[in-house]
Amino acid sequence: MSGMNADATARILTADTLRYAAFTADPAGGNPAGVVLDASGFGDAEMLALAAEVGYSETAFVTRADVVRRRFSVRYFSPLAEVAFCGHATVATAVALADRIGPGELLLDTPAGEIPVTTARDGAGAVARATLTSVATVSRPAEPAEVDAALGALGWGRADLDPELPPHVSFGGVRHLVLAARSRERLGDLDYDFDGLAEVMRRYGWTTLQLVWRETEREFHVRDPFPVGGVVEDPATGAAAAAFGGYLRTLGLVREPASITLRQGEDMGRPSRLLVDVDPDDARVRVSGQAVPIGR
Repeated sequence: MSGMNADATARILTADTLRYAAFTADPAGGNPAGVVLDASGFGDAEMLALAAEVGYSETAFVTRADVVRRRFSVRYFSPLAEVAFCGHATVATAVALADRIGPGELLLDTPAGEIPVTTARDGAGAVARATLTSVATVSRPAEPAEVDAALGALGWGRADLDPELPPHVSFGGVRHLVLAARSRERLGDLDYDFDGLAEVMRRYGWTTLQLVWRETEREFHVRDPFPVGGVVEDPATGAAAAAFGGYLRTLGLVREPASITLRQGEDMGRPSRLLVDVDPDDARVRVSGQAVPIGR
């Protein structure tokens, strides 16, 4: 980036822990993420300890930065473990960078692969937004044993599932089990076995469960338990949103380029809006949302 002086660069490469709410324009909504823009001197244990101290579902650490080329290496840690990819922390990191180097194109190198991100702002003082492009998505029907194990930990039965939206294991950087509830009431009544579901998720390698209820063809309510990260539920889950876009594509429910709205966090009092752009001819999915700083 031309015209950037040393002082500006120093401000960008701060080792302070920033806090942003992603997929919202309200600091009291969305999903909070920690962001460390200069973690070049941090070891794995230090990043994990800081993520646990922050206490959010994810904290993103920029371990290498090329400000001129707008290319950054990012790692993600929950309070319990490193995660290969996290969508809401990606949006938070991208907006934090845009706040410092201006909006535009970014390229993030993550453990899941390269993630292009576009940041923009609709005028002076407007809330910044980011659009990430996922790695190639993949979705397959869930095995009966996988579904039964998850339902048992959730306290759900097969009669609680929408027969028109079959259970799948979907991938958009990390894997998620997608279960569609038959009713909004079933989705809203989430009281699960935390340790039991965490064990099931570790057994099958899932990062979250993407629990959904279809209000219309283009609008879904979603909830994402995340016990393997030490968090009961995510208010907004960008990685699962990308995987869900791949799920819709695989099922043939998107036959032309379409924008899908996911409403998440409402049952937690932290409403979030995730916009998912799906192209039936492209395995990569685009997930968009706003992000705002959170005061200490």
